[in-house]
Amino acid sequence: MLSLRRRLVLVQVGVTVVVMAIAAFGAYAVFSRNVHRELDAALLALAETELGMLLSAGPGTAATVHEAPSGPGAPSFVRLDRLVQIVGPDGRVLARSANLGEAQLPIPPLLRARLAAGETVFETLEGFGEEPTRMVSVPVPGRDATLAVQVAGSLDDINRTVAMASVLFLVLGGTLLLALGLAGTLITRRAFRAIDDVVQQAHRISDANLSERLPAPGTADEVGRLVETLNAMLARIEHGMEAQRRFTADASHELRSPLSRLRTELELALRRPREPAVYVQTLRSALDEVESLTLLVEELLVLARIDAGQEREAAETVALDQLAEEALRRLESMARERGVRLRLELMEPVAVRVARGAANLALANLLDNALKFSPDGGTVHVDVFAPPGGGEAVVRVADHGPGIRSDELPHLFERFYRGAGARSDEATPGLGLGLALSQAVVQVHGGRIEAMNAPGGGARFELRLPLAATPAEPVMLTPH
Repeated sequence: MLSLRRRLVLVQVGVTVVVMAIAAFGAYAVFSRNVHRELDAALLALAETELGMLLSAGPGTAATVHEAPSGPGAPSFVRLDRLVQIVGPDGRVLARSANLGEAQLPIPPLLRARLAAGETVFETLEGFGEEPTRMVSVPVPGRDATLAVQVAGSLDDINRTVAMASVLFLVLGGTLLLALGLAGTLITRRAFRAIDDVVQQAHRISDANLSERLPAPGTADEVGRLVETLNAMLARIEHGMEAQRRFTADASHELRSPLSRLRTELELALRRPREPAVYVQTLRSALDEVESLTLLVEELLVLARIDAGQEREAAETVALDQLAEEALRRLESMARERGVRLRLELMEPVAVRVARGAANLALANLLDNALKFSPDGGTVHVDVFAPPGGGEAVVRVADHGPGIRSDELPHLFERFYRGAGARSDEATPGLGLGLALSQAVVQVHGGRIEAMNAPGGGARFELRLPLAATPAEPVMLTPH
């Protein structure tokens, strides 16, 4: 199979050949027509000259062909090699030029009829004399004894000129085609040499050296844009691979810790006989670890399906205010145990376009985080509203806890990331996947979660979702 480089050269040469052939045939036809028109014009001019001289003579004057005068004067190139003949109505030759000798220009009955009708006739004589001949016959008006003046000239010079022009066209066309083909080959080779360099350099980059980049050619042409695009793609691949490695390492670490604790507890329980109450306590602890592992595995599976584009529930129109009220109602008992108050504030009913499960998951995680970091006697404020002209609805969850450190804000939605406060407080449960999972499922439906510190202290999270086209029905809320 031909390479792309060779195909491009062949296409270029083929298009050039077609264009040049059309141009050459057009130029040849125009040149040939113009040259023949010049000959016809010269023959007609001489015939009209003879006709004028003939008409200027008296009615009884015999027809005469006016030859070039003899003597030392300059020769008449107008009459050179021109055969002139004057014929009568019956086709009889009344006068002829000396260079005709005893020969006679043909005047068949059909030609006589056309001349009698007053028509000037051009024709090419085949087989007359040694050379192809062009002849014009001009009718003579007002003289019954004279029918027409005929002038003929050789086509040999015309045909030779046209043939030489065609040879010239072929030579010029071949030279131009060769030059264009050579130039196209050189340009294509140069362009593909740059692409070959990019390909060879790209072959040297693997998963072991993804940090390397293709050297920029320093030009803003197609090759330069190709290199920029490939470098940008390599940067995305490197970022994805690094995230995958970090995710795998973090997942392995998070799985190893509960498995190690579970194994240690079981080994200690089996080391020597113990009271039944001790075994029950050990089994309950092991059950807690299994539940933690189950939750971790389920969250990892959800994240894996999201990464693969498989975790996407069908979107529906959901009353966001009703969703927030239901989420608070589910957490009322936990809030009472922690001594935290939940306060929901609604400006107006708001409807969003989202999967109900994704919105429930995100709200539950945001409220759970707010409860974890709220002090005893604190309050978690939940506001549901739609900013004017924003095209989205907002659920704002604010607590009065320690807030978020400025260096932790950029990493808050990374998988397995836990802030310094959460790591130092062993009583605060969590795997560092809740916010990452919530952000992922919300982004699938065109939303996002933003984190910031509240001006009066504490953390503030805003869940932003796209508004539905039509508002939802108002929901009757129970004050908390």
